[in-house]
Amino acid sequence: MLSARAIKADIFVDMRISLQKYTPLRAPTLFRWVISSWFIVFFLGQWIFAAYIFLRYWQAAFLGQFERWNMAAPGLYIKGAPFRSAIFGLHVAIAAIVSLLGPLQVIPAVRRYAPRLHRISGRIYIYIAFAIGLDGIVLVWRPKSVGDTVAHLIVSINALIIFVCALYAIRTAKKRDIPAHNRWAVRLLLAMSGVWFFRVFLMLWLTINTRPVGFDPDTFTGPFLTILGLFVYIFPQVFATGYFRSRESQSPGLKLQFSLLLLLVTVGMTIGLFAAVRRMWLPKIIH
Repeated sequence: MLSARAIKADIFVDMRISLQKYTPLRAPTLFRWVISSWFIVFFLGQWIFAAYIFLRYWQAAFLGQFERWNMAAPGLYIKGAPFRSAIFGLHVAIAAIVSLLGPLQVIPAVRRYAPRLHRISGRIYIYIAFAIGLDGIVLVWRPKSVGDTVAHLIVSINALIIFVCALYAIRTAKKRDIPAHNRWAVRLLLAMSGVWFFRVFLMLWLTINTRPVGFDPDTFTGPFLTILGLFVYIFPQVFATGYFRSRESQSPGLKLQFSLLLLLVTVGMTIGLFAAVRRMWLPKIIH
């Protein structure tokens, strides 16, 4: 008669054999499914964010109610300082355009069936990348900017990443090195989406904890925000490297590991996006 330990050992061996048997067949399928799921959430979230920007800020501008900008953060509109206000207005306009154009650049169907649209929108996106990088640096280092010095440094590093990705996207496109160009385009898209990632994962954190934990909501400083800044502004480049290696690898195990990690990120991103729409973006548009 087999002991309980022997039975457990047999079950473990059977599970391992089953996993080894089916992983080579299912890992690539799971990888493609998770990537598609992540992109769908990302695409919808970006377009929702663009709609929020237009309705939240430019609707107020068209109505001449610039003071409403300060409901999002103090000091965005300063009466008697048209240059600073214009910089912010340009920044939010660019952010909306980036959210609309960015995801379109990496959709294979757009590149395949509308190459002219891809090239024109790609050039616009590249020019905007340089502009939003410079504009972002100006905004975070302006007087009375929200956050601490570490947060400003992280955003500045993100701007440098944007510059590098944009330059290499241009260089590889001129060389007709399409695979390398596509990789740099993905990296640029992730770097340009840092602001969106920040809001979504901040709302995920608030949803989990039901209150601000690890940061001061009044000064908007604290260890959590530092970690979050690193996660959304710099870590996506590490994640992109993992994606490219997993995609090009013949190892089912590597594809499976990355798929499970990205699935976890996608679930968190979905919850954070829903919370951002319900608790942050929609109320500000309605009121």
